[in-house]
Amino acid sequence: MANTEVPFDANQIENVRVNLPGVVSSVDLLTSPLIKRVTHAEFLAYTLKALSLTDLTTLAGDDTASNVARLCFRAANPFSDHRAHVATKNRYHTAAVCVYPSRVADAHNALKALGMVGKIQIASVATGFPSGSYPLETRLSEIRYAIESGATEIDVVIDRSLVLAGKWDKLYEEIVAMRKACGDKVHLKTILGIGECGSLVNVYKASMVAMMAGSDFIKTSTGKEAVNATLPVGLVMIRAIKKFYQLTGKKIGLKPAGGVRTVRDAIAWMIMIRETLGDEWLVPELFRFGASGLLDDIEKQFYAFSKN
Repeated sequence: MANTEVPFDANQIENVRVNLPGVVSSVDLLTSPLIKRVTHAEFLAYTLKALSLTDLTTLAGDDTASNVARLCFRAANPFSDHRAHVATKNRYHTAAVCVYPSRVADAHNALKALGMVGKIQIASVATGFPSGSYPLETRLSEIRYAIESGATEIDVVIDRSLVLAGKWDKLYEEIVAMRKACGDKVHLKTILGIGECGSLVNVYKASMVAMMAGSDFIKTSTGKEAVNATLPVGLVMIRAIKKFYQLTGKKIGLKPAGGVRTVRDAIAWMIMIRETLGDEWLVPELFRFGASGLLDDIEKQFYAFSKN
């Protein structure tokens, strides 16, 4: 069931302070010792877990029906070596594919041909991706078009000018409208564009506003900004998720996107989630990687570690 909005509460975004050196130190304390102690078997388990949490993505200007079909085939069949599929009993596939609205129908047709509709979600970026700088009605129409084409998840991008200007009530209203456009069955992931939010304080505030407005996930980046998913930013967003859970009892997901390219990158994120929010958050319903290249390293590491 999708999240629903709660009343805007300005008290939750007042007097916010973020100590960057402290956040960086906390990330190091949370992750570094545990990463060093990851065993061979644990590394292989993390590799397969990362696969099941990935939104395999193509967001290029030259996307076509054929390359979206290839993306879907790889999402459903992540290992090129048939023996790997036998070894894993064909149990593993990505959580979703992520495409532009104009390519959603292509993704739906490809997954239907593979018998994977409902097993692999179809996520679509919307609302004037990547800038978010379009009239609200245009952005809402884009959401509706993607859903009508077969999208089961919508990754919206916020208008960062509202964040930079501190127009938090306006940001809340826009995301509530996006939530309503998604309905109660399509999951809403809200992209903050953290590299363009101005500060970690703004990242925390935008996270809280997005969750109050009914987001099912908060997502770091479009992948198009100069700065994308980093662990310190992730920890600030995690702390907002934890605070929101304490306030409402609602579990909101996190999706780092952009910059997670290797299994070792993914392990650092998974360890940080485990140490802050708990194992219950390490499921596709509450945690995703938005990536185009991560699957290449997942396959490489799976072959390397499964041979030993």
